[in-house]
Amino acid sequence: MSKKILIVDDEPNIVKMVESRLKAEGYEIVTARDGQEGLDAARKEKPDLIILDIMMPKLDGYEVCRMLRADIQYNAIPIVMLTACGQATDIKEGMERGADAYIAKPFEPNVLVGIVDGLVGK
Repeated sequence: MSKKILIVDDEPNIVKMVESRLKAEGYEIVTARDGQEGLDAARKEKPDLIILDIMMPKLDGYEVCRMLRADIQYNAIPIVMLTACGQATDIKEGMERGADAYIAKPFEPNVLVGIVDGLVGK
């Protein structure tokens, strides 16, 4: 059975690129366009991993990560922050909020695939 990945990002081109790359690796993909939609999708779909942008409408990625980490039902889902926020302070905050990995945009798709494979045990 393929692992389910939730991509939460408000940039359609990023979503399409990440989705097509991960589908090619055999992953099942679910997408959400903003933080609230991402939080709802995480609760409904219970994905094996979440790829989460930070700067989004409704709820930012930091808040989504914090809320998932505070909930016993979802706190073990690995979260990869994939964001344009690449400063050391952004990375520190992302990791403090509970991210398992942090990738700054622009990024190398093979690096993302390697991190996802490592976190879900492919």
